[in-house]
Amino acid sequence: MENEEITNDTNSEQTSPIASSEQDLNFQNRIDLSELQQVVEKLRAELAKVIVGQQDFIELLIISLLANGHVLIEGVPGIAKTITAKLFAKTLKTEFNRIQFTPDLMPSDVLGTSVLNMKTSDFEFKKGPIFSNMVLIDEINRAPAKTQAALFEVMEERQVTIDGTRYPMDPPFMVLATQNPVEQEGTYALPEAQLDRFLFKIKVDYPTLEEEVNILKTHHERKATKPLELVNTILTPQKLIEFKAKTQEVIIEEKILGYIAEIVTKTRTHPHLYLGGSPRASIAVMNASKAFAAINGRDFVTPEDIKKSLFPVLRHRIILSPEREMEGMTTENVIEMILQSVEIPR
Repeated sequence: MENEEITNDTNSEQTSPIASSEQDLNFQNRIDLSELQQVVEKLRAELAKVIVGQQDFIELLIISLLANGHVLIEGVPGIAKTITAKLFAKTLKTEFNRIQFTPDLMPSDVLGTSVLNMKTSDFEFKKGPIFSNMVLIDEINRAPAKTQAALFEVMEERQVTIDGTRYPMDPPFMVLATQNPVEQEGTYALPEAQLDRFLFKIKVDYPTLEEEVNILKTHHERKATKPLELVNTILTPQKLIEFKAKTQEVIIEEKILGYIAEIVTKTRTHPHLYLGGSPRASIAVMNASKAFAAINGRDFVTPEDIKKSLFPVLRHRIILSPEREMEGMTTENVIEMILQSVEIPR
């Protein structure tokens, strides 16, 4: 009996360090992100009813929503850029407008204009299609610079000023713009100041062979059902505001901030670049990395979150030198080079 008691005591002493280490691993987040994680998974599941693949595209849309940013979506025609944006808007219980940009589109066609009221003999402002929560701008590079410039104020300050009167946008407000990188006839390059107002530039590629087979299957099985009818509303504006606030509270250490600053600063002095990232780019990387941490259930930012954010944040903000562009180098190549040259904080 005494030997048995000694054996039991020994076993308990041996297992206690393991038990304590397991308790240490099961740390408690200082910010409760469980509900946010659940909603993000529901959003992905709803979009997966129609959209095959494109997980990175959908994830970046969700990140930009939580980080309060706008997105520029680039890809060839027919790869579901527009339908994904429309379905994404459908999952949110908000207003949605679509604007097709054309070469003859005027700023007043987007923002609105003052119209004479014959009854009162006064001018009344008639709001344009930009006054919505989720605005899809199709083929943004089709409109001339004058019309594109009309978006500067509303994208940055969430307001429109007409005839000296300020009209604020109702939150949430998000612009999703698409452009075709191949067909350049009848298009206008977006000004750098406008590109800088987009949090992300998302490049959408062709699906894989397996994904294309699944696309054909889903279209065949769907018959005459419209895609918008298959997707349900998941998130309300009130909950979105709550989730945005929680995302902003995600902890980011000073050494991580230094990591972001060093990478963006190096874009300004890199020999392969004609134009580097602005402080707005640094802020965009920080906000996006917080959102990446939040949807992964972490209340702190890691270097991996920074790496995920860098490419979509910087690719449209930096410009290659003419020599490197002629050699076929891309902005992604330079971002990768800078990443390799900066020490990862431990």
